[in-house]
Amino acid sequence: MKPVSKSIHAEPHFSQRSNWLRAGVLGANDGLISTASLLTGIAAAQPDFNTLLLTGIAALVGGAVSMAAGEYVSVSSQSDIEQVDKAIEARELALNPDAELEELARIYRQRGLDAELAVQVAHALTAHDALDAHLRDEIGLTETASANPLQAALASAAAFVSGALLPLLVVLMVSATWRLPALVFSALSGLALLGFVSARLGGAKPLPAMWRVLLWGALAMGLTAGLGKLLGVAVA
Repeated sequence: MKPVSKSIHAEPHFSQRSNWLRAGVLGANDGLISTASLLTGIAAAQPDFNTLLLTGIAALVGGAVSMAAGEYVSVSSQSDIEQVDKAIEARELALNPDAELEELARIYRQRGLDAELAVQVAHALTAHDALDAHLRDEIGLTETASANPLQAALASAAAFVSGALLPLLVVLMVSATWRLPALVFSALSGLALLGFVSARLGGAKPLPAMWRVLLWGALAMGLTAGLGKLLGVAVA
């Protein structure tokens, strides 16, 4: 008889990255597309350098603050709901402990445990931490998944700035003759890289993620450049 191995088997999973990966990709993607699209549209109208630079800086600062504020408000709302649910569960456990115990056992029966084992598990987890068991198994709340408004706001703002910096650097470093094509090329390259990195971090295939961001980025810049050419007036 072979001895039982004491080594711990653990395969990699990617779902635990979904929250910060979603926020990071959304922020960087928004920063890159919105700033590059705005600068592409303005550049197509052939403004002077200072106007274009000021537009880019305003887009970066305004977008970062907007992302941070939006994320803070939305995550704060989520956190408020979580706190209300925690209070409801705590009250119910205090007023109706037997009913809550049966509710927990019913959840485990629905997940495949037989009736006797479900009751045993419910008793054991209730004795360990009744509120935590109900929050996790009844509502789906865990400590690691709890909303953190300030963290989400700062992460979104930083991600937006990281994306918006690329087109702004192009404006600073490339001459007026090549500025418009350089903006388009750098933005599409950055979007492709962003799609590739986000797919690899999430364990997904890179090509579909790259094509998604490239399609929407090209569409946004194409529309704004067309409007800039159509409506813009060169600034002396």
